[in-house]
Amino acid sequence: MERRTIGAAALSVGAVGLGCMPMSWAYSTSRQRGEESLRAVHRALDAGSSLLDTADMYGPFTNELLLGRVLKERRADAFVSTKVGLLVGDQHIVANGRPGYVRRACDASLRRLQTNVIDLYQLHRADPEVPVEETWGAMAELVRAGKVRALGLCAVGARSSRRPGARLYDATVRQLERVQQVFPVSAVQAELSVWSPEALETLLPWCEARGVGFLAAMPLGNGFLTGTLTPGEGFEADDLRARHPRFTAEMMAANQPIVAGLRRVARRHGAHVTPAQVALAWVLGRGRQVVPVPGAKRERWVTENAAAAGLRLTGDDLAEIAGLPPAQGSWD
Repeated sequence: MERRTIGAAALSVGAVGLGCMPMSWAYSTSRQRGEESLRAVHRALDAGSSLLDTADMYGPFTNELLLGRVLKERRADAFVSTKVGLLVGDQHIVANGRPGYVRRACDASLRRLQTNVIDLYQLHRADPEVPVEETWGAMAELVRAGKVRALGLCAVGARSSRRPGARLYDATVRQLERVQQVFPVSAVQAELSVWSPEALETLLPWCEARGVGFLAAMPLGNGFLTGTLTPGEGFEADDLRARHPRFTAEMMAANQPIVAGLRRVARRHGAHVTPAQVALAWVLGRGRQVVPVPGAKRERWVTENAAAAGLRLTGDDLAEIAGLPPAQGSWD
């Protein structure tokens, strides 16, 4: 697989990563099977999808434990990205950016992952009660201690703090400017997909101008852009899409023209090409520092996603995608 670099330290990863959250968190608990997920991670590494993205809150903790079983055998093949800053309680999630907590959380993640260094340590959310510079400073100490190689900031939750009239990632950019004064930002993780392109407005240009890597979260629109979801079929109660405005039967039906467009492009490249691969190829084409991180928990989907790295979209393809109708329905 093609390799891409993250940040000033030029950390090398496969062009398509693997989001590990669905294996342990937020998607259909009844379909989560540890052994099957382990095979999927091994398959990703075999295919060159070296970036494994997890977080201590996924499970909580069980996702890191699962990856640790793979890393114990194949640490040299993997680029490990995990996150800190969120605590999961009973029916709620809270931020914790206190320096002492960050240090303890890092040590705990290292134990669960069965490794002595984390390649990319991301701040999952800033704690409103702690200056972000203090949290980032504690994370920088972990780099100096040799426990972490590089730091990143996760901006997936930017929508929840959007002010009226502000562009989606204005607050994130201000936050990045602040932490950049403390220690270099190597990567930013934020949503980017055909039906959620807002990061192209300010956030991705900020990263491009500074040589910062961009991890594209939810590049398949939580599964919608794969074309495998049926409107009205419903989701399990613990699936995040069960409460998501864009995943009501009405909105899923209204947004089918987007999937139809991706399917038309796919057919031009052969019967074996899928809408999901077209969606990932579009994300890959947004810049050399962009690494999509699609979530998956089955070998089949991991293999399909990895193959998207070899798909090259034409000018006509890109024009057709650009002409697709914008997604309907709130994303909040």
